[in-house]
Amino acid sequence: MVRIGRMASPKTLLDRRELMAGVGAVALAPMWTSAGVAQVGPVLQLEGKTDSLTLRPGAPATPVWGLGQPDLRFKRGDIVEVGWNGVKGRDGVGVLNWRGIDGAPEVEPLPARLFKVTKLMPLRHAGTFLCDLGLLGDSQVPPSRAYPLVVRESEPVAVDRDEVLLIEDWRIRPDGTGVSPGSDPADAMTIHTINDQTSLDFSARANERVRLRIINGGQRSVIAVKLEGLDVRVMAVDGQPSEPFQARNGAVVLAPGGRIDAFIDVTAAAGTETPILLHDGKEARPIGKIRVASESPIRPAPLPPAPPLPSNGLPERLDLKNATRIDLPLGGSPGDWVAPVKFTATAPPAFRAKAGRVVVLALTNRATITTVFHLHGHHFRLLDRLDDGWKPFWLDTLAIEPGQTQRIAFLAEHAGRYLIESVATDWAAPRLVRWYAVE
Repeated sequence: MVRIGRMASPKTLLDRRELMAGVGAVALAPMWTSAGVAQVGPVLQLEGKTDSLTLRPGAPATPVWGLGQPDLRFKRGDIVEVGWNGVKGRDGVGVLNWRGIDGAPEVEPLPARLFKVTKLMPLRHAGTFLCDLGLLGDSQVPPSRAYPLVVRESEPVAVDRDEVLLIEDWRIRPDGTGVSPGSDPADAMTIHTINDQTSLDFSARANERVRLRIINGGQRSVIAVKLEGLDVRVMAVDGQPSEPFQARNGAVVLAPGGRIDAFIDVTAAAGTETPILLHDGKEARPIGKIRVASESPIRPAPLPPAPPLPSNGLPERLDLKNATRIDLPLGGSPGDWVAPVKFTATAPPAFRAKAGRVVVLALTNRATITTVFHLHGHHFRLLDRLDDGWKPFWLDTLAIEPGQTQRIAFLAEHAGRYLIESVATDWAAPRLVRWYAVE
């Protein structure tokens, strides 16, 4: 038996249920000078605006809310000055929701009330993160897009290419208009996009190593992405390095907002095509392919297995024995959970934690369908059933099956007020929120 506070063996095979639950599922970065003064780096000025996507051949483009084409690539340790001018045509509606950014209470979308202001966002960790406008978007017209946020490691990473695969789902009526989450989709058809396209093809040279940052930018659905015939080595989950492991059958499972960084080594012969398959719980369909280029191999032989990605400094051990323990039911009657548009800063927190204390949350899904939980401000470990260890990866998002209780643990490291999100995996289900405080 694994002792309390020790991580479960990474050699244990993770079955689909565990991975779905897990992914469905800190030392500061060098942000300060020797004098201890914060150094503000890049400036990011954002404004929501009307955009459009071509989702059906020969049909009118679908209007969406977006940010244009912002460059959301930074390096670990940057302190980004984020300016937000709101969304044109939606006065007072629209906030930036940064998923996976730990310890940045200033840019929390609701507790900090980030409306038309400039705030500082410290990027303490390298990894794959997400920004979207959908937090207040339930039933709003038109629907909104999501955007990948990439924070590079300070140390070199041995890959030849770095590719983002952002997958989003849309509900489109016959007239081409989109149905926003939180609304009954009725006669709308489901369309998935990958990097804003309905199908994405790219080529790679033989023996090339590619880092794929796979993101579920969808609003309600747990998805599986499979690279048929390839060895997919998972390197990071929800933006945090994991102990590397092979994805079973080349498939990874992601909850809405979830992210997986995977390395693939292209070893097939020139001209070989590998389909990228998407399974949304109903059926599998191709959404793209990877083709081995006819050029000469990039090197004579494949690279050796990659070492783990550089640590972001999250703690190696968690003191579960002395942790603060809290029951936090999800689903069922709303109770203390409210729709984001009804959130008030005077509402009592779901819990308060002392800075430096480990918190264990018991999350019970009382709904009749799978419910997705997302924690802002901190990453957590998914505990084993006996509460005697944890899975070998960090998470910020967790899919919990109906009637199930999952326990998670995190170190309450960063003082501030942070949001908690909960939503059932049904397009018409409302998004619900609460908040917690680290003091």
